[in-house]
Amino acid sequence: MDSVTPHFLTAALYQFVDLPDFAALREPLQTLCDTHGVRGMLLLAPEGINGTIAGEPQGVHAVLAWLRSDARFAALQHKEAQAERMPFYRMRVRLKREIVTLGVPGLNPARNAGTYVKPEDWNALIDDPGVVVVDTRNDYEVGIGTFERAVNPHTKTFAEFPAWVEREKQAGGVLTGKPRVAMFCTGGIRCEKSTAFLKSQGFDEVYHLEGGILKYLETVPEQASRWHGDCFVFDERVSVGHGLAPGHHQLCRSCRMPLGEAELQSPHYVPGVSCPYCHGTRTPEQERALAERERQMQLARHRGQEHIGAQQPGRPPRTAVKDTGDDGMGGTT
Repeated sequence: MDSVTPHFLTAALYQFVDLPDFAALREPLQTLCDTHGVRGMLLLAPEGINGTIAGEPQGVHAVLAWLRSDARFAALQHKEAQAERMPFYRMRVRLKREIVTLGVPGLNPARNAGTYVKPEDWNALIDDPGVVVVDTRNDYEVGIGTFERAVNPHTKTFAEFPAWVEREKQAGGVLTGKPRVAMFCTGGIRCEKSTAFLKSQGFDEVYHLEGGILKYLETVPEQASRWHGDCFVFDERVSVGHGLAPGHHQLCRSCRMPLGEAELQSPHYVPGVSCPYCHGTRTPEQERALAERERQMQLARHRGQEHIGAQQPGRPPRTAVKDTGDDGMGGTT
């Protein structure tokens, strides 16, 4: 590491575990993160924990060590990535009904998830024509990259997934006859819940990619890969490719859609204000406010200062943040 450019550690984590006292963990966890200068988003629910944090390595490791000091999180796994810029503006620990929202009562992924498939064994599984490969992520995520042969359910949220399964179980659907099903997501959390759901619907042979797309991109050489495109992540990196190298997308600051080269060249793309997906959806007053926010951000960046999330003297820390997805951030979906 050089002495000029700051380097930050990003850790994506989740664990399904019975957590009846989840609400009591919020305040000490928020305080711990703030004390160590750690930012990001962590979700706590009766079914476990999910999210991503970033900061200086010692701070991130302190938070992970605190979590693992609780016997219920002793086996907590996380994925690391390096960043030259802090990928989050603030830290928030939120209480939720589910750590990834499916809306199906009674599921217990900690006890009834499908069969894990290691990244190095994934190609052989999805190359089998008798296996239905399903991308469980949201439509805009699938749009910038996915696996060969993968079915896109065209869901806007994970909560739409059960209705898609119900439709595709009918005659002529891709799930007719309860075939072998292989599912994947960004970091593994959706897969654990979606495989548990399929098993509750009578599917016996259900598989999911262990560690998700991110572990696959980190593990499998590009020349042997079945992955095409970039993988969307819920932080300022926006997307990553093979080897978890930075991807080729930027984020629309107005609607938070990932933008590739074609969208960035569109006449409807105005930095910070609009893109082809949200053009024409804002009032003139909203567009002026967005343009001013972008101007202030550029000024702050030019001065080497923070704008969004910067704490003002005499004011309490800001914790409000727009959710970037129903799965937590970058690598935990």
